[in-house]
Amino acid sequence: MLCQFTVKNYKSIREEMTFDMHASSISEHNERVIQEEDSHLFLPVSAIYGPNGGGKSNVLEAIQTLVSIVLRPVQAAEQNTQMNYKLSKVPVKTFLFSAESKTAPSEFEIFFRTKLAEYRYILHIQNGVIVFEKLDRIKFDTNRRSALFERNPEGAELKGAFSKLKTSEGLSNTLPLLSYLAITYLNNEIVKDILGWFETGIDFLNYGNPLEEFRTAISSSEEIKKLVLDMIREMDLDIEDFRIEKRDNNNIEVFTRHVVQGYSEELTLAEESSGTQKLFILLPFIARSLIKGTTLIIDELDAKIHPILLKHIIMLFNNMEINRHGAQLIFTSHDLSTMNNEIFRRDEIWFVAKGNDQSSNLYSLVEFKAGNGEVIRKDAKYDKQYLEGKYGADPYLRKIIDWREIDA
Repeated sequence: MLCQFTVKNYKSIREEMTFDMHASSISEHNERVIQEEDSHLFLPVSAIYGPNGGGKSNVLEAIQTLVSIVLRPVQAAEQNTQMNYKLSKVPVKTFLFSAESKTAPSEFEIFFRTKLAEYRYILHIQNGVIVFEKLDRIKFDTNRRSALFERNPEGAELKGAFSKLKTSEGLSNTLPLLSYLAITYLNNEIVKDILGWFETGIDFLNYGNPLEEFRTAISSSEEIKKLVLDMIREMDLDIEDFRIEKRDNNNIEVFTRHVVQGYSEELTLAEESSGTQKLFILLPFIARSLIKGTTLIIDELDAKIHPILLKHIIMLFNNMEINRHGAQLIFTSHDLSTMNNEIFRRDEIWFVAKGNDQSSNLYSLVEFKAGNGEVIRKDAKYDKQYLEGKYGADPYLRKIIDWREIDA
């Protein structure tokens, strides 16, 4: 489970911004939050809105970049190509419209939970070189935070439960210490727990290699295929079944089966509409997330999907009888038909927009205050007020309100 993510000096993000999946103490839809055994409350859904070019995608890319930095060396050492689709390319790009930022490191901090513990991982990277790295852990049985390692240009110190492990004297300054430990001490219980979250606890869908993404999501379980078929039938797509055929060079062909007035025929996925094609790529990821309880991150979820289907997907995660394993859905969107208090809590709606210095700013609806200091009411017309530019992230205007001038 993703708890919180903070990033600074990455692409359009100049100043530190924090994306938080903790549920706020507000009164709406309290039945739609994930309650952990230690009574901490987390959000199952978060949507990020804002104008084109405002930096929405960069927030999600920053999370994927951190995951990629950790996983790439591990996958290379294992010669594992199954996850290449989810690993974005480095180097990390800094905010360019500032002489200070161009020469400063990019900073990432992530809090995440497994079944055993909550971890905080910090990574600062500059021109591909690791300049600071730190890992902490809170064990659920003791509720005490303990340091596992800390690294700076002078060296690395393994602490606490990692104190008996050793690092190479020639540890490359471009290799994260977390990656090194994952490669060297894979059988260590804590290392295995952390690596397992990076590999399977969080997933990204960018539609970059659709068939490869589809194959990866659907191949892991018959349970996933069954749930995908159930969702397809519930969405009334007139598809009764589908099958996958392997081709040469490890390629695949997907066939869908339609039954029309008693007559059955197959189509290739390429013959389906672009919307159906996208749903076929999307639904296995949705199913896997709900079954495994993972965090699923999708850029432009609403593209090529009917608003009714978009609402249906969101409500799958909001329904705690369906979402029994603490799955999370985080996405960017332009769709306003779902931006309302029936679908979302105020802390599940986020905005990203650029100020006059071309840097992106991130803020949630629940923390936003208008110029007169008023908070946004839970019964407000979110979509209408958004279009009016009240939230400082107008989707159509080239110049937007500099929200930092507002008491938010």
